[in-house]
Amino acid sequence: MRRLFVKRGRPFSALEPPELKNPERELSHFRRRLIAATALIVLGFAGLVGRFVYLQLFQHQHYQTLAESNRIAIVPIVPNRGVITDRNGVVLAQSYSAYTLEVTPSRVKNLDETIDELARLVDIQQRDRKRFRRLLEETKNFESLPLRTRLSDEEVARFAVNRYRFPGVEIKARLFRQYPFGEIASHVIGYIGRINDRDVERIDEWDETANYKGSDYIGKVGLELSYERELHGTTGVEEVEVDAGGRAVRTLSRTAPTSGNNLRLSLDIKLQQAIEAAFGDRRGALVAIDPANGEVLAFVSKPGFDPNLFVEGIDPASWDALNDSPDKPLLNRPLRGAYPPGSTIKPFLALSALTSGKRTATQTIFDPGFFQIAGSAHRFNDDKKGGHGTVDMTKSIIVSCDTYYYMLGADSDIDVTHDFLAQFGYGGKTGIDIEGELPGVLPSRAWKRERFAGKNYREEHRKWYLGDSVSAGIGQGYNAFTPVQQAEAIATIANDGVAFRPHLVRSIENVKTGAVRDIAPELRHTVAVKPEHLAVVKNALIGVAREGTGARAFVGAQYVSAGKTGTSQLFSLKGEKYSAGHIDERLRDHAWYLAYAPAAHPRIALAVLVENGGFGAQAAAPIARAVFDYYLLGRAPAAASGEAPHPADDESD
Repeated sequence: MRRLFVKRGRPFSALEPPELKNPERELSHFRRRLIAATALIVLGFAGLVGRFVYLQLFQHQHYQTLAESNRIAIVPIVPNRGVITDRNGVVLAQSYSAYTLEVTPSRVKNLDETIDELARLVDIQQRDRKRFRRLLEETKNFESLPLRTRLSDEEVARFAVNRYRFPGVEIKARLFRQYPFGEIASHVIGYIGRINDRDVERIDEWDETANYKGSDYIGKVGLELSYERELHGTTGVEEVEVDAGGRAVRTLSRTAPTSGNNLRLSLDIKLQQAIEAAFGDRRGALVAIDPANGEVLAFVSKPGFDPNLFVEGIDPASWDALNDSPDKPLLNRPLRGAYPPGSTIKPFLALSALTSGKRTATQTIFDPGFFQIAGSAHRFNDDKKGGHGTVDMTKSIIVSCDTYYYMLGADSDIDVTHDFLAQFGYGGKTGIDIEGELPGVLPSRAWKRERFAGKNYREEHRKWYLGDSVSAGIGQGYNAFTPVQQAEAIATIANDGVAFRPHLVRSIENVKTGAVRDIAPELRHTVAVKPEHLAVVKNALIGVAREGTGARAFVGAQYVSAGKTGTSQLFSLKGEKYSAGHIDERLRDHAWYLAYAPAAHPRIALAVLVENGGFGAQAAAPIARAVFDYYLLGRAPAAASGEAPHPADDESD
């Protein structure tokens, strides 16, 4: 049967021969396909060329930076911290370089196993492990942390041979801080420690984040903190080519760091040592100032601490010992210890009375041994039983007559007294160039209302009473002054009423240029007092050291000094007589002595406080004598015993 096919609408037989292809038509189809393919290829190449041009011309810098970052490491170079010296160039704080074994936790699979293996090569003590764990908790996982510091050359060599076994572990050269004198002047110099979150905020406030790249340490207290930006220096940068393992191959470029500036202090470290020897084991403070310019010659806070303990992170046992000690070795007593001034306030109250007209120099009172407010049965007792008899202003200072100042306090307006004493620096910060100073308390009516303003107090608590003024007259009551305030105040009298801001840094040296910037004396103010009034008080202060309450300590002195003893009570005796031998040592009175010498042309003024030392004449004045002997005559004092002997019960101030 014949099968029919249909092609283009007409049937044909399968036996018919097929139609021949049209070569021209096929060639036309091929050409169209070739053109389309060629167009696609050209467009593809055009896209590639366009992309190539875009990357080379417009994105070249971006991708070059990415490529270089894979090959080049930017390594910060930590600057050498500035040196701190005393006024004679004796080094008090310096940096030195040593090798440190460091671990980057994020690059180590098993920390414990790695540390155990490292301990076979390097001596790693338990305290090193504890410090490392503490740092690990405080810092980010990708930061390099010291495991062992100050490696020996032999330990460095042993690790170098086995370095391939410890990915994430490396030897680094680090700068370490050293304080050669240990506890001596520790509260002045301070110490550095590892940078924490609070420090980072401070660095951000300074806009110094880039300058602290690579830095692990920063000043924490003392001058190390207050002059941090002078001491730190400028961080350098090193471009290093690294291999696939992150190891340095070669240095491409280097910008050297600039060392921090050097500080030369006004302190005399030998004088500082002499004073601390004179204190022995007793607690207290001493600040000595050059009255002519405000330079601090000595700044003692006893007991002190060893700042070297803090450099690498203090261990918990040492921290607990310092922090829990009843002697409070971390307390900066000259700046933050506020104590009742006791009788040391009397010369200033005398000047206030002369200035306000409440008293004349020759006006006398009769001292029967006590003072009573009219209508009150309470007696404010004098130190001397039976009293001092007839007393004028000069005698009141020389013998430290309490009754004279009870009466003066009762006759004076506390606000007038406040405003006058504020001129000597009381009740406010002195502005000394070290952070942490407290203003103390100089009471007034406004101060008391603010102090007792809370809802827990009644109106009678806020009122200023006559009894408050009487207590303030002998430096008790609400009065609380710091040793640095006391030193500035007596230096102001020594300098005829001219007050300079106390300062510890004498000059700053730029290590790079060698230029030295001297710290000029800064005049705070001149006290509004007449020269003749000042002369009365200054003559009386000479009398204290020559024949008065301070005379015993200055027997045989080869110079004339001026001073004032003071004893501040810690609690009320309620009419009983003070007897140091029957009172717990930590409840005994504080001992003060303010002084300057030579009296005619003062070179040094100081305030001495011996905590729980008893009478100022017995405990504090001998320390002042030792300081003057050393500073003026070059005589080194003998070391003091741990505790001052008990004063006689009838001894005053």
